[in-house]
Amino acid sequence: MVDATLSAFLLPYPNSQGRRVRVYVPAHEEGELLPVIYMLDGQNLFYEDESPWGCWHILETVEEAREEGLGGVIIVAIDNGGINRDNELTPASIGEVVCPNEMDNYTESRGEEFDRFVVKFVMPYVEARFPVRKDRASTAICGSSSGGLQSFFTGLEHRDRFGMIGAFSPAFLLYSIQSWQNWLARKMDGELPYLYIYSGNGDQLEQKIYFSTELVSNVLMNLEYPDDLITEDVVFDNCHNEEAWEETFADFLEEFLSLDDR
Repeated sequence: MVDATLSAFLLPYPNSQGRRVRVYVPAHEEGELLPVIYMLDGQNLFYEDESPWGCWHILETVEEAREEGLGGVIIVAIDNGGINRDNELTPASIGEVVCPNEMDNYTESRGEEFDRFVVKFVMPYVEARFPVRKDRASTAICGSSSGGLQSFFTGLEHRDRFGMIGAFSPAFLLYSIQSWQNWLARKMDGELPYLYIYSGNGDQLEQKIYFSTELVSNVLMNLEYPDDLITEDVVFDNCHNEEAWEETFADFLEEFLSLDDR
């Protein structure tokens, strides 16, 4: 048996001294390969003292799933760029940003730059050094708020690489419904990923997000995105915070680990 490890490293990121990425590998058998989830906003995932907003307690959730017999999973936590987060998690190619007041530090959309970092730098680095399965069915990406938006974008841009997307309280409201219609219509070819889309409704921002996720869900339905590849999870009392996303991640993880009876 190989003991659990949490590794940290810096990878080159444009206009920075490097971006921290951490990889949690649970205890596993020697030679065993595990499914992997790439997760955004890495500062908010592991420890309470790393974020003023609390954390998702990912380590505990992953271990609980393993103890319940769901299997192990590798977590790749990618830090955000701090004050640049709103820019780097907002893709330009979806369309014009129409709701910038929801983002304090937004100046320009650079989501494609972050997307390239994940796919061209983080994924090859992880696949070369950690015991991850490389097939798309064993590879997921997820995040919350702007991280949920970026995960949705990256997962659909690279639907040949990701078998599941977790979009928690995604910032879909930043684009018009026409922009979503145009962009999503271009993503309907090939093998499509499983979509897990969550929203709450417990505060003003989450109410806006709930409304926008419903609009995007209607677009997906009109484009005939397969019903069996979408889970829509709404918890009306939940607010826009880490506590809600921790709860959501546990459900997302169970669904991911259950795909194809893994």
